[in-house]
Amino acid sequence: MKGKELYRSKEKRVIAGVCGGLGEFLETDPTVIRLAWALVTILSLWVGILGYLVAWIVIPEDSNSPKRKKSTKKKRKKRRK
Repeated sequence: MKGKELYRSKEKRVIAGVCGGLGEFLETDPTVIRLAWALVTILSLWVGILGYLVAWIVIPEDSNSPKRKKSTKKKRKKRRK
């Protein structure tokens, strides 16, 4: 029996996918994780930022899901002759 594995999310990422991956692992909305992380960061005199950086380095990125596509459309001005 294979258990759940913790990965940084490619689909539900905002910065590095740490909170998105924790949300998927805990089967909860990543926004709840982000709000809790922000609250802990503020209350712990910004130690949460160090914890996030450590998690970013330690938790592997999910290799099974496709990478989220970023919009690369550039607005081009039409030239008038």
